[in-house]
Amino acid sequence: MSRHLRRRVVVTGLGAVSSIGIGQAEFAAGLRAGRSGVSPITAFDTTGYAHANGCQVLGFRPEEWIHRIPVADLGRAGRFSAAAGRMAVRDSGLTEQDLRAVRCQISIGTTDGESFDLDRLTAAALAGGPESMSRRLTRRIASTRLSVAVARELGLTDAEVLTVGTACSAGNYAIGNGLDAIRAGEADIALCGGADAVCRKTFTAFYRLGTIAPDCCRPFDADRQGILTGEGAGVLLLESLDSALARGARIYAEVLGYGLNCDASHPVAPNQASVARCMDLALADSGVKPEEVDLISAHGTGTRANDITEARAIRDVYGDRPPRTVSLKSMLGHSMGAASALGAIACSLAITHGFIPPTINHRSTDPECAIDCVPNHAVPADLRIVQNNGLAFGGNNAVVVLGRHEQLP
Repeated sequence: MSRHLRRRVVVTGLGAVSSIGIGQAEFAAGLRAGRSGVSPITAFDTTGYAHANGCQVLGFRPEEWIHRIPVADLGRAGRFSAAAGRMAVRDSGLTEQDLRAVRCQISIGTTDGESFDLDRLTAAALAGGPESMSRRLTRRIASTRLSVAVARELGLTDAEVLTVGTACSAGNYAIGNGLDAIRAGEADIALCGGADAVCRKTFTAFYRLGTIAPDCCRPFDADRQGILTGEGAGVLLLESLDSALARGARIYAEVLGYGLNCDASHPVAPNQASVARCMDLALADSGVKPEEVDLISAHGTGTRANDITEARAIRDVYGDRPPRTVSLKSMLGHSMGAASALGAIACSLAITHGFIPPTINHRSTDPECAIDCVPNHAVPADLRIVQNNGLAFGGNNAVVVLGRHEQLP
């Protein structure tokens, strides 16, 4: 269907729980300042690891945001998800009563679900047998609780609730779900994004692969040494443009379109042609030409395999002069299922406030990447269209395109 015949969908609420800021205002300030979220991991015992930095969420007080659910009933990721959902609703200017009067979809993506609690249950079982496992922890480990927590916290008993398990691209998948539901008239409001918490399992897996950086994450840098695991949640509130205009809502950005594909060519190595194809699909769905894109928020993990493959795929689509391409993981670490959701929030804030967040920790760009990664310092920019990449293991790729809503007739 032509984009001119579809319901236009806009972002009117943002909820961010991250290592560089909690709430959209703090998150925006962190992005503009090029703040680093790196600190020694304290969420689990790192004895025996040669290095154990990560990007934890510090200073988060869930009881400030979670009012309807006993906080102890939620795992770490569930707390992030429920809080970010409430933040997005509050930021939108809507009330819980407003939401209950319309059709809502809640779609939250994740990589690990509540693996932080699964780690603790495993440790208890190894130490004392199955009978020593906590019933409370066992009740809260289902990954579906990440989206259910948002619905419960907001009292949305009739909402359609989805949890998307496509790992590092899951936030973008969730945004695509919300966009489709509103475009098709199946929902009036969509709360979509992603959430994950740091856990020993994922940190150890990347550590054993030799891809954990000893100090910080340097995407696209000639001296990069790998990723840092992170955590958090990002939730965006989507509604139709007509609805937003009718109630005088602040509009951060318009969701112009998205693309999804899954090449399944390798468990961990990205496929250049498939990544390029996903970007082509997103641009086609958005009705956008490559030369109209002002900025790309890359997946940008800081590993050689990802950075070079993604940069080459970008040049396959955009030619020898691609848009400026930044990696938020230089600041946030890899927040797994929350990564592309926080990326979409960052893109929306960049469009609204007229700046490009930097790729920090940068020394010298790898010649094989050959991009302008906006090193170390944010720059002012008049952004009209921004692309947000999410690439996951197994070739699960998802790309979302956002723009200033005024630009479409």
